[in-house]
Amino acid sequence: MTPQKAAPSVPETSGRKAWVKKSPVEVVLEQLDKQEQRVAGMREELAHEERELAKLQQARKVLEAQ
Repeated sequence: MTPQKAAPSVPETSGRKAWVKKSPVEVVLEQLDKQEQRVAGMREELAHEERELAKLQQARKVLEAQ
């Protein structure tokens, strides 16, 4: 009998990707990208809120003028 090589264990197909160890540099760069995305989202939200405030201030001026 010849010994058979054991096939590498195949992870169950649960839809998850295999875990890959990241270097500290990769971790920090990933955190930086996530933070930049959050800040960009907050800036868009702030711009929207500022436009809404400007509309309300215009409405106030109209109402106070009457």
